[in-house]
This record gives sequence, structure tokens and C-alpha cells, in this order.
Amino acid sequence: MELKAIQTKCHQLAKEAGWWNEPRNKGELIALIHSELSEALEALRNNNRQELDKPWRKDTFEDELADTIIRLFDFASSEDINLEKFILLKLEYNKTRPQKHNKQF
Repeated sequence: MELKAIQTKCHQLAKEAGWWNEPRNKGELIALIHSELSEALEALRNNNRQELDKPWRKDTFEDELADTIIRLFDFASSEDINLEKFILLKLEYNKTRPQKHNKQF
């Protein structure tokens, strides 16, 4: 499945679950994306990892990263942003940047 199709599916499932029955606050949506990353950090700190050959478990590092992408894709679709296109454009741009983008850290 192409990235754009996955993005569309994330938004469709969120709409079906009722998350878009009312207008949503964009700042809160960004905060929710950020909260998923915080949950991923906590899972990582607790070494709560998902092994591929084991049954799926909720609240693992991998699960929280997936939640982050799902929320991001849902939000992007609500804004009619084709993330696949912009990711590819950004990757091409990043090829032109110096090593570590001249950052000191």
C-alpha cells in the first residue's frame, strides 16, 4: 500500500470512530501527536519493546511510534496535505544539505 493510501485510511478510520464529528482544534491535534512521542519515550525508557515474532502488545515503543504516525496522517489528511509528496520533496532537498546540516550537536 502506498503511503498516501495509508494516510487516507488513517483519516477514514478516525472519521468512522467519530473523531471528526465536530471541528477539532489544530493545536490540540499537534499536542496529541507530541503526546504519542512522549509515550514512545516512556516505553523505550522502560524497555517495553515489541518482538516481531511475538503477539502484538499495546503500549510498546513500536506501538506508540505507530500511534504517532496514525495521528499525524489523520491530521494531515484533515488539512488536505499529501505527506507522501512532501516527504519525497524534503528527502530530495535534504540530499543537497551538508553533513549533519552544519549543526554542532
